[in-house]
Amino acid sequence: MLSTGCPWKALDATGLCPGSTAHDRFQEWVKAGVFRRIWEAGLAHYDELKGIDWEWLCADGSQGKAPLGGEKKRAQSDRSRQAQRAV
Repeated sequence: MLSTGCPWKALDATGLCPGSTAHDRFQEWVKAGVFRRIWEAGLAHYDELKGIDWEWLCADGSQGKAPLGGEKKRAQSDRSRQAQRAV
């Protein structure tokens, strides 16, 4: 569900469980820190297997504009959307 972006309700057709139940459990697990603990355990295991050079790590918290984001370069209409639809 997380990697594909598939809607929760798509689970209804699988017979595994209702999508609403899956979403409820997901929210509970997020709140309980389950996914964070899984990530931490995986990171620790990788560090044991391959080793992580913690000296060279850094976190980049910067955010950039989306390539297609930003201001529109076209003139804005003076009419409301309702007036535009009526025409």
